[in-house]
Amino acid sequence: MTIKLNRRQTIAATAAAAGGIVLNRTARAGTAGESDNNTSNAEPLRGKAEHVISIWLGGGMGQIDTFDPKRKGDAKAKKSGSYYESIDTAVDGVQVCEHLPRLAKVMDRVTAVRTVHHEVIDEHAAATNRMHTGRPISGTVTYPSLGSLVSHELGSAADGAPPYVLIGYPNVTRGPGFLGAKDGYLYLTDTNQGPAGLSRAKGITEERQRRRETFLATLKQNAGTTRVKRLLDYEAAIDQSLKLSGPEFNQVFQLDNEPDSLRSQYGGEFGQRCLLSRRLIERGVRFIEVSHNLNFLNGAGWDVHYEGIQQQHALIRELDSAVATLIRDLEEKRLLDKTLIVI
Repeated sequence: MTIKLNRRQTIAATAAAAGGIVLNRTARAGTAGESDNNTSNAEPLRGKAEHVISIWLGGGMGQIDTFDPKRKGDAKAKKSGSYYESIDTAVDGVQVCEHLPRLAKVMDRVTAVRTVHHEVIDEHAAATNRMHTGRPISGTVTYPSLGSLVSHELGSAADGAPPYVLIGYPNVTRGPGFLGAKDGYLYLTDTNQGPAGLSRAKGITEERQRRRETFLATLKQNAGTTRVKRLLDYEAAIDQSLKLSGPEFNQVFQLDNEPDSLRSQYGGEFGQRCLLSRRLIERGVRFIEVSHNLNFLNGAGWDVHYEGIQQQHALIRELDSAVATLIRDLEEKRLLDKTLIVI
């Protein structure tokens, strides 16, 4: 049987895998090829994954130059095809780009989905929004991202951990939309520094911080209770940030506690982000987005126009070493079976 999924249904299925979020009736009916009238008693689709690591390649990797290779092309002769040679993998009949040798060895743990697409052409902001929310940009409604949906439905997997962490630059596309601030993300842009939002500003002593927290508690008490959802969401977000700013949670960002040999296998900053994502999962974070679009080793990032493609292999090799190490690392710690990695 051939199952055809549009982008919204694919994102819904991904969310379902992240701990059992129930697909809506429309998505289920569309997947099964049935109408709403005869799916009312259908069992909800559920997955066994408890965590998601979403690896974001801003600009979009070339599928034919990575996980869906075609015949070798020739740009000078205007012959279409892949830019690189292909190599065999651990799965018979499945090949990948020659610059993915480590991932080739673990392709038996990977599902290469080569059929998902969208209709957004030549507009990165719109495509980014579609990938994160499953919807086109709306002039009236800001829809929540997949990470915020997981946060809203499941919360964190452990006390003292946020449900959703973004390792990269923030924007509204990755945010909670109409769900509210409590389902937003904790973010950091550099693994050497940790989240700026959890650190005291220069000149703010520990004593001054305590006075501020006491003053904030007094203001909340004098204001009385409120039923305004937006205010309640912001109060919940503030309470969570104060709880996370302590030393217990911040230990998760101390990557120097990991063996040097392991950190070397992960590689540079992108690899360290992948390593941090594993530590965040161990701490109880449900959804982590790891951004690789900050790396411009080839002069263009993954948006490989013109001569940028000539150095695309530099990014592909980083992706290879980091993700292959992440898969093996999660497997050794018995976390792979409950973690969904999406590239």
